Amino acid sequence: MALVKFKGTRKVYDGGVVAVDGATFTVHDSELVVLVGPSGCGKSTTLRLLAGLETITEGTISIDGLEVNDIPPKDRDIAMVFQNYALYPHMTVYDNVAFGLKLRKYPKKEISRRVSRAAEILGITDILHRKPKQLSGGQQQRVAVGRAIVRKPKVFLFDEPLSNLDAKLRVQMRAEIAKLHRSLGATMIYVTHDQVEAMTLGDRIVVMHEGVIQQMDTPLGLYNAPANAFVAGFIGNPPMNLIIGRIERLGGPVFLSASGLVRLPLAFEDSQLPRNGGDRSIILGIRPEDIYLASNNSLPERTSEVEFVLVLTEPVGNEVFLHVRAGDDQLVARLAPQEMPEPGIVIRLAVDLDKIHLFDAATTTSLGAHASVR
Repeated sequence: MALVKFKGTRKVYDGGVVAVDGATFTVHDSELVVLVGPSGCGKSTTLRLLAGLETITEGTISIDGLEVNDIPPKDRDIAMVFQNYALYPHMTVYDNVAFGLKLRKYPKKEISRRVSRAAEILGITDILHRKPKQLSGGQQQRVAVGRAIVRKPKVFLFDEPLSNLDAKLRVQMRAEIAKLHRSLGATMIYVTHDQVEAMTLGDRIVVMHEGVIQQMDTPLGLYNAPANAFVAGFIGNPPMNLIIGRIERLGGPVFLSASGLVRLPLAFEDSQLPRNGGDRSIILGIRPEDIYLASNNSLPERTSEVEFVLVLTEPVGNEVFLHVRAGDDQLVARLAPQEMPEPGIVIRLAVDLDKIHLFDAATTTSLGAHASVR
């Protein structure tokens, strides 16, 4: 397989629109890296720069130490699976999978061997005689992946390949792609806007926003130590609660929200806090699962209680989301399923003080330690 490196890579379109701004990261041999972010963040453009479908404005991209900036797409030894599977409707599944090999004048026996092997891996051996219109969405997706597998490329590129599938099939196909990665030991780069998809598939994840890489880390690294407020608010479902306020010293550091209604003592060393905290806006982050009903008999060791008005309950089977408000401060708590009162009443919630994150409101960067881009 291959080692892929982006170094200061930029893409600027006519009119000065910056799609990718200084992307620098490494995809190790046999690693599955996911590029994730909201629509328009530059993730698909980054993939297309690697594929050679877009020209690089500045910086470099290399595969196994060879700079590929000026190498044509067909000579980069990559295979790409698009959101649109682009299967030829008049060809059988076999011919669709074999098409690229036929163009490259591979011997018929070698083509047959590779197609048979790919079909076996993907479980499509019994549909090789069919045409695309006779296939389900999941089967078409497998055929598109099979067309990439037979090439035996150095790098596999996936550009939102599951976005056309229904929710249940997406879950199934995520598992299939993860299994495929393990069986092939291939270098893969996968683009999605779905952070659940990213968390379940990636060995490491690159989070992008407005063309800039915000953080690259393992799924748990991103979840437990977000580098900034954007990553904190993007990774997680529901995402991390973010409340703006300031730090006061009342016998010890205390976070006071802008509304003045959320007051939480901070379990931080003084050296971790900004010296001018009282004059500096701070964003406090707390994950929904780190908030409890105050009446819970098994609270964490260090908690602090706050009164909120219950705005909405969302029971989703194995858990319930409580949407609560204190003035302008809004939070979501993730609790075990239980009987919940009607919206509009006042409830007391306990916040786990050891799970609080702090971010500088001006720069949005974390005030604690976090994993850096490597």
